[in-house]
Amino acid sequence: MHKHHKREQSPAVRRRSLSTAIAFTLALGMAGSALAQEVAPAAAADGPAAADPAKKAQELDTVTVTANKREENIREVAVAITKISDQQLENINATQMTDYANYVPGLAIQSSGTPGQVQVSMRGIAALSPGSTVGTYVDETPVGSNSLYQQATLYQLDLLPYDVESIEVLRGPQGTLYGAGAMGGLIKYTMKKPDPTQAEYRIGGGYSSTDSANGWGNSYRLGANVPLKQDVLALRASYARNKIAGYIDNLYDGREDINNGDQTSARASLRWQGESADVTFTAMQQKIDSDNNATVALDPVSHGRIAGLSNYVAVDEVFKKDLDNYALTVNWDAGFADFVSATSYTDTHTLTRSDLTFSYGEFPLALAGLDPRLQAGKAWLDYTLDLTQFTQEFRLQSKSGQPFEWLVGAFYSDEDGKNHQLIPLTQFDGSPLPAPWDGLIGTLGELSIPTTYKETAVFANGAYKFNDWFKLGGGLRWSRNDQDFSQDVIYGSFIGLTPGHSPNTSSEDVVTWSITPQFQINENMMAYAKASTGYQPGGPNIVAPGLPSQVDSSTLTSYELGLKSAWMDNRVLFDLVGYQIDWKDIQVASRVNGISGLVNGGKATSRGLELSLQVRPTNALTLGFNGAYNDANIDEDFPTITVNPAGNIPGLGDIRVDVNTGLKGDRMPYVPDLTWSFTADYYYPVANGWGLDVGGGFRWVDDRTNATTNRQVISLVDPFVPLQTDITEPLVIGSYNVLDLYASFSNEHWSLRTYIKNATDEKAYSTMNDTTSAITGVTHHTSATPIQPRMFGFEVDYRF
Repeated sequence: MHKHHKREQSPAVRRRSLSTAIAFTLALGMAGSALAQEVAPAAAADGPAAADPAKKAQELDTVTVTANKREENIREVAVAITKISDQQLENINATQMTDYANYVPGLAIQSSGTPGQVQVSMRGIAALSPGSTVGTYVDETPVGSNSLYQQATLYQLDLLPYDVESIEVLRGPQGTLYGAGAMGGLIKYTMKKPDPTQAEYRIGGGYSSTDSANGWGNSYRLGANVPLKQDVLALRASYARNKIAGYIDNLYDGREDINNGDQTSARASLRWQGESADVTFTAMQQKIDSDNNATVALDPVSHGRIAGLSNYVAVDEVFKKDLDNYALTVNWDAGFADFVSATSYTDTHTLTRSDLTFSYGEFPLALAGLDPRLQAGKAWLDYTLDLTQFTQEFRLQSKSGQPFEWLVGAFYSDEDGKNHQLIPLTQFDGSPLPAPWDGLIGTLGELSIPTTYKETAVFANGAYKFNDWFKLGGGLRWSRNDQDFSQDVIYGSFIGLTPGHSPNTSSEDVVTWSITPQFQINENMMAYAKASTGYQPGGPNIVAPGLPSQVDSSTLTSYELGLKSAWMDNRVLFDLVGYQIDWKDIQVASRVNGISGLVNGGKATSRGLELSLQVRPTNALTLGFNGAYNDANIDEDFPTITVNPAGNIPGLGDIRVDVNTGLKGDRMPYVPDLTWSFTADYYYPVANGWGLDVGGGFRWVDDRTNATTNRQVISLVDPFVPLQTDITEPLVIGSYNVLDLYASFSNEHWSLRTYIKNATDEKAYSTMNDTTSAITGVTHHTSATPIQPRMFGFEVDYRF
């Protein structure tokens, strides 16, 4: 249910509303808001064709993961973790996170309409502020900012997964081993390593057709592994491109298929392997270039589509992201222990253009009484983020398989970020406003926020196996971050900020810990308990009267009970985990005197159950079921923010506005209560080394809300008299179910695959927000990101 309580406002109040809305945009950006086994839809063999399907049953118990920064059997690790293999990604033609996220229990994802514009939450820890709550690693090094001003929650790393060996999804806080920003969990990409023993080459490509698209999408890829010196030195290189066919039409100007896009992935890795050490250097580039977002216009009352897959776009909403990542990893066998050095350097450029015409384009009408030449025009936000990040980790760890396994390490991160935001306002045809208004309001706001983030941490982790049935693990991490910030306002009179240079700094120390007792009930069943903590870094705040100079870290404590079991010679795997997470000092966006920043406020609790079942009734057939229930709610009202005075009512006097941006009992935004998926995979050996693999997955996602409740109370200042209370409830995004299908026919060299995503063409949405005029308060339309419409495709690969 969604309610807007309208009211007539004085010009002073309306202007304050506009200033508040733009300031919120400028200061914080356009923030919208299977356990312990490999997930389906496929349990296909590792190669293109499995000559021995009987081997597949045993592989259910030999999956290895690196959750504890060492290779371990996934069945013996006291972590809720899902591993997705490269073969599974290929089967469903996964080109972005939205293709596989619903098959991972406890993982929720929102897309803004292109790869790379995604928000990720785990176990109900929603993205309520710009700071990261889910960490990202590529092999041994982190990728992604921990600063509050790089919009980490909006632009999660979303690799085109070519040359990816596997993706590990760790749920629950990972603060002791992986540090800041991983309090909700971690997504870890493991890339394929150069092999100095044998050469391997691959080339492939394909075509796809999406409902409502007039053109075809296409993809191509090539890769090579070349031993440069047998058993010593090898080079691995790859390149892939995915062209996204547009399927959104423009109701504004009649153009069709406006959301064409490209993804490219390039990678080169050189590995030297000696007797007691190996060194790997990797250079990786990922690019995303989209002409427009895949968003549609809905009727603001019924939420039905106004005209199918169409949207109102006055200014093209381009999205570009270029990421260059360089990593150097050294592994040295010191005899008594292993030493690891992991170094990385990342350079990221992100440009997002958001059409604000239907929100701020009517602003000239507010001044039309002064100049009748002024008419409604166009407005947009150019949001540019630049980040360079250097990280270094050293660690020393014991050999695996000992009664006492230990690990000690040190970590350093240095980030330099730039955040530039510009809101131009033009006439409807795109030409400048008439003089002198072009100089006065031709730019509604322009702001730059250069930042630095430096973090130093030391950590230790260990586990002692007392006997065959009891093992106790624990970890501790101390971190310190120092941040510098500058608020450089170029144009600010209409956004409530004073032009000029305003520096700010912050420093904080944070300690995280974990303790994990583990019980081996019998050789086929393991139970564990885990208590752990995590944090989201704080930082310097927007410089404005009434806002705190810095926002503190947001922290949580998680309590977890888990069971991992295997029956019938590992043909049945069943895992179950229950958890409670207590979250405090939540970072939330707030507005004081029309200027937005962050404050710490409120507590929340998330409770849930996750289960996974995988059954192999025959050597050729694998069935899987994953499910998660999550109850995540705010425990108390977010802090009350007072705008005083907010305007004047003639004859009554000054008024004030008290705002709460979240109320006790609100659900966490974009977190479904229930999700589940069913998968099936059948392998049939044909003849002469050829095999047929068919399968699919059915996934169901519960309804969600797009935000928390907003309460606004308008009162007289003197004497204090409440006049009106407005409640804006969040939009409710409906539940949906999706069927995905695939089939492949392959041998040692050739692989022919076909797939259908969303086979029934389910019409559902990932995100939803009202597009409302800041001048009149009238909602023009509701903008929603649909899930992937039905897509059919086929792929061909040749390996030699």
